[in-house]
Amino acid sequence: MRLRQAGPTLALGLLLTLSSSIGQTYFIGLFAGAIRGDLVLSHAGFGGIYTLATTASAACLLWLGKVADRVEPARLAAWVMLLLAVAALAMAMTDALWLLAVALFGLRFFGQGMLGHIAVTLLARRFAAGRGRALGIAMLGYPIGEALLPLLVALALAAFDWRAIWLATALAMVLMIPAVLALGRAMCRRLPSPAPTPGADGGLDDDGWTRAEVLRDRRFHALLPALAAAPFLVTGVLFHQVHLAQAKGWTLAQLAACYPVYAIASTAAALGSGWLIDRIGAVRLLPLFLLPMALGLALVGGDIGQGAEGTALIIAACFMGLLGITPGSATVLFGALWAEVYGTRHLGAIRALAMACMVFATALAPGVLGWLLDRGVEPQPLLLWLAGGALLCALSTLPLLPSLRQPRNKPRHRRPLPAIQRGPTDDHA
Repeated sequence: MRLRQAGPTLALGLLLTLSSSIGQTYFIGLFAGAIRGDLVLSHAGFGGIYTLATTASAACLLWLGKVADRVEPARLAAWVMLLLAVAALAMAMTDALWLLAVALFGLRFFGQGMLGHIAVTLLARRFAAGRGRALGIAMLGYPIGEALLPLLVALALAAFDWRAIWLATALAMVLMIPAVLALGRAMCRRLPSPAPTPGADGGLDDDGWTRAEVLRDRRFHALLPALAAAPFLVTGVLFHQVHLAQAKGWTLAQLAACYPVYAIASTAAALGSGWLIDRIGAVRLLPLFLLPMALGLALVGGDIGQGAEGTALIIAACFMGLLGITPGSATVLFGALWAEVYGTRHLGAIRALAMACMVFATALAPGVLGWLLDRGVEPQPLLLWLAGGALLCALSTLPLLPSLRQPRNKPRHRRPLPAIQRGPTDDHA
């Protein structure tokens, strides 16, 4: 599909990534102080519940993520958004630990997990030429949410109870469902372009790898540290953002005011990486995408930028900008990488596997960092160690580049698969 013909598809992807914001750690983390206060939880206690809920989300995503290969995207997204609204309603009603765990599971699975998974699978499958730019455009929903929601929530928390904000969030999810279905109908009305040539650039009809074959591929296992590093670090830092900000002498409102910088950097990274991927491929960007995050963590882990005035806000803005570059580029990078390396026939199942690994990393981060903070580890040395870990993960991708650049060959034991049965919305992939 050409980008000019893809308005409804790109709009649907953008709407889904924006809607996933309420399941992202940066959004939930804004309520961490209020939730811990109401339910009398420590950092480790809240982080532990969050870890369990997110781990369960990762397991379910591994099992249910392949549904994106079989169900029409808009219809699937509408059901997911309805269930996400139920999870937000449960969060508003939380008065016990078990209900908090259920609400967090729903937010993480349907928000962070399924909505983003549906969006990336849809875009990566429907575009061969221009895949990077298409992903970059649709992924703008993430930075738009990151730019607007933290500041809005910080202002709302000053005027309303945190439960009322979650009620409004549930209502917003329900109101967006008709727009999702309308975009799905608009996609169906688009005239199909010629069917892709089998095996051409990861097109829909190529004889791609299955998830079982990917699990036996040593390259996939070697990529896991780099794949998991960004979600682990971003989740850990943003989940404990209130405590980390206090350690630097920053208020929550001042840190929230820097989220537009995070969003702008993430937007620029998504668009820029999409443009580069269409020209040089996703593989060559692998060693680079973690470096900005490593620099940002090292910057805020130092002694500069203490207090609430002067250079402190400049350092906070630089930190948020550098932190935003990595996830902005990573979503586009890995969305294109799996299609380049393994094809698109089973892309939903393969990406569900990768996404489950990433979600599991986000599950570990709050509990691990909360445990360290509760045991007296100072935030600044901890951030320096995290920066070193990000750098090591970036370096670990260098030996993989030659094998990843090779043409995508089917495993030797594979037999040719029959042509995939396409629905009406897949004809113009």
